[in-house]
Amino acid sequence: MKKIILFLSIVCGSGLTMVSVYNTVVDAQSWGSDIPASIQTARDYFQHVDPRRFYVIAGPVNLILILLTLILFWKGSVSLRFYFAGSFAAYAAILILTLAYFIPRDLILFTWSISDHLEQIRSASAQWSAMNWLRSLLGLAGVLFSFKGLDVYYGTRRKKKEI
Repeated sequence: MKKIILFLSIVCGSGLTMVSVYNTVVDAQSWGSDIPASIQTARDYFQHVDPRRFYVIAGPVNLILILLTLILFWKGSVSLRFYFAGSFAAYAAILILTLAYFIPRDLILFTWSISDHLEQIRSASAQWSAMNWLRSLLGLAGVLFSFKGLDVYYGTRRKKKEI
């Protein structure tokens, strides 16, 4: 059961990281390409669904999965605890960054009056694009910590079989 939780955590963390990279490479470039027209196009596109909903659901699920992984593997080696705690810390930082930094800028981009806040929208778009690379790197770090923990776990099992 604990390996399934670990693999689910890796899949979820990898998925969130790839979505974050996609947002930086495709979405944010599109939003900022021709402000104000590009922002209005994005607003029209997101009229029926809010992409923040994905992060609000998937982010905490990912955090819960890595926390469960940390708990389930706690009795393993110290290095397992270190790697899974590192992954947890990276994912917690992403969640905090999303709530404290990205959602306020999303609100500026997608809810503020364009004509009254054009400069703030331009600024929020540039800030969003620049900082999303940090969020993506944190996601990559979390995934790599989890993979290293997985590697340590299987290495420990292999050594036990040899003895």
